Amino acid sequence: MLAGAAVCAGALPPLQARAGAQVEEPLADAVRSALAASIANSAPPKPRFEQIEDRLAYLRWLGAMSEKLKPKKTEPQTRIEFLETVWYEAKRAGLEPSLVLGLVQVESGFRKYAISSAGARGYMQVMPFWTQLIGDGQASRLFHMQTNLRFGCVILRHYLDREQGDLYLALGRYNGSRGRPEYPNAVFGARKRWLLDAER
Repeated sequence: MLAGAAVCAGALPPLQARAGAQVEEPLADAVRSALAASIANSAPPKPRFEQIEDRLAYLRWLGAMSEKLKPKKTEPQTRIEFLETVWYEAKRAGLEPSLVLGLVQVESGFRKYAISSAGARGYMQVMPFWTQLIGDGQASRLFHMQTNLRFGCVILRHYLDREQGDLYLALGRYNGSRGRPEYPNAVFGARKRWLLDAER
């Protein structure tokens, strides 16, 4: 199925993404090992809840986000699977799902096969060098939904840790524009759309 999707993607002209790209930086062996372990765990994106209130809150979030995403992803099953995966991977990396949705909106406009002029790929515009550093070297897998979202969330978490929790600088590093306001401000602005009304 993945091979078929890759063939379809190759048959069409690549969609250009508007955002920039991460810059390859040397990683300490311990950091590379930790990031590789984060990518390798292939647990399915199915949430489990201890409390019924948490499950109900999740279902409310899923319903509200599904309505907001409908103009970009019209097929209900595809939309729900995408949102379930965003929620799972964001929570797994200790990120807000609304932040990840805002980043995806800015990076790729929710286009699975988006390719930037720098060669970044997929929903979260992950640069192929990451698959060499912490993955299996198969850059084509960055067009797989969960793989792309997992890489993107793990990379953003890594940058957030490097910037000691400073999201503005972490977003700039993610985009390859650290210290400039345009990209972080665009993501912060897009994030507002993906907050529940109660969170605004």
